[in-house]
Amino acid sequence: MNSLLKIAGALAVATALTIPALAQTTVVAPGQSTSGTYMDYMKTVYDRATFAELLQIPIATFDKEFELTPMAAESWSQSEDGLTWTFKLRPGLVWSDGVPLTATDYVFALQRAATSGYDFAWYWDFAGGIKGWKEVTEGTADVSTLGLKAVDDLTIEVTTVAPKPYLPSVTSLWYPVPKHKVDELGDDWAVNVDSIVSSGPFEIESWEKSNNSVVFTKSDTYTGPWQAQIDRLEIDPTLGAPEVGLPAFLAGDADYSFLNTGQVPVATQRYPDGIRKNAVFATSYISYDLDSAPFNDVNVRRAFYYAVDRNELTSTVLKDIAIPAGSILPPGYPGYNADIAAEAVFDPAKAKQFMADAGFPNGEGFPEIEIWYREEGGYNSAIVPPMAQYLQAEFKEVLGVTMNIRVLPGAEWMDGLRTKKNNIFIAPYEYDYLDPSNFYGIFYNGGRHGYHIPEYDALVAKADSESDWDTRFKLYGEAEQIMIDQGLIVPLVHPVTIAVISDQLGGDAAQPNALGFTPLDRLAHYFFTHLTKQ
Repeated sequence: MNSLLKIAGALAVATALTIPALAQTTVVAPGQSTSGTYMDYMKTVYDRATFAELLQIPIATFDKEFELTPMAAESWSQSEDGLTWTFKLRPGLVWSDGVPLTATDYVFALQRAATSGYDFAWYWDFAGGIKGWKEVTEGTADVSTLGLKAVDDLTIEVTTVAPKPYLPSVTSLWYPVPKHKVDELGDDWAVNVDSIVSSGPFEIESWEKSNNSVVFTKSDTYTGPWQAQIDRLEIDPTLGAPEVGLPAFLAGDADYSFLNTGQVPVATQRYPDGIRKNAVFATSYISYDLDSAPFNDVNVRRAFYYAVDRNELTSTVLKDIAIPAGSILPPGYPGYNADIAAEAVFDPAKAKQFMADAGFPNGEGFPEIEIWYREEGGYNSAIVPPMAQYLQAEFKEVLGVTMNIRVLPGAEWMDGLRTKKNNIFIAPYEYDYLDPSNFYGIFYNGGRHGYHIPEYDALVAKADSESDWDTRFKLYGEAEQIMIDQGLIVPLVHPVTIAVISDQLGGDAAQPNALGFTPLDRLAHYFFTHLTKQ
């Protein structure tokens, strides 16, 4: 009997030695910015490391049908007066170092954001409407007065200054911060790979700061929804530019690539089953420093509004990858107003008249200007540079204006925008949550651009707290009309991304949604956890 057991054991060992180890599935993907300082979304949004948010689990997030899905929270409820929300967290969630993830980590994340100069603080003031947020961020009230409370380890209570029927959507950008690590290391917890802990579906293996490339691996400790189906994710921001990404894809060094206009026909012919399109809920527009000449004159701003031939721009320069924008809201987005969008026509005569009314007939005496845009990967890298060159020629021809172009790293561009170091910018913006207040909020009471327009602010504030949709729609329309009439922005284009994906990629994430679009990594949590590879 013993000899039989020995023989059986020997056979088992021999068999095990001949079976190859299960191959790890690795996806190589293009990234976002080529620079980043913290692997912490709640420390910095505009200068965060590549896909830092993949390491953490938000309260809720969106799937490819743009349906809000509970993540860290398993449920939520609103009080009768609409001012208090209660979020119940899932039990059993932990940090990758084994420390339990609790309500305190979420409350601490926003308390820290409100007191540390967070570059996305406006979002939690207007979109979140958290009680006391403005006072705390301005330093006139203590952080303990914020409308945030960890009732117990699994219960978060949020009090708002007005009813926020869409607050659960806002929480798609509410990530936890490990209080135990911040207590130990301060902000440096998110600087070094060895000290970074995760609460989401991925852990971090490496981070090359010279180009912001990151390697993530499937988490061994994550127990929440949307488990990763791939073992390894390599993000390379240098592949974000289609000029670099497509050659890498063709060489087998990337699993998908975004395409620029010239690449679309070639990629479509070679990989007809691999083409994926997405009508992005995003807008590229021109914004200004309203306080400095020459753009402190509404006539100048209106001249620029009418000097753009959006149809020519999108049908020639940006063929296939963008559509004309007449509104800050993209078509199909809640609250989109076709009548307002229709006002954005190309009218050289009207543009010239506005310039003359401003004292610059045919551009005479108008100062030389420089438009700033930020260096980006993904779809904006294919859109913004050629668009800037088109605008340069257009403004020279129509307005007689000499406009130079400057491209800046994301953090430097954002600092220039916020501190008004320049007077004209190309500003791209993609939705954060599905409600009109998301787009209108970036111009509310300072917001992203430092605009303070009392009549606009009053209308948006009223619309934001209004429960009746028809009334909200009307109020937001009136607010956007003020934006147009005062020339606060020049809507340019709405991106349409086109990408080519490898036939080795599969899973729900690689397939179009009900509208025929494939958001890809624009919905990073969903995409990278619902992606498979042969």
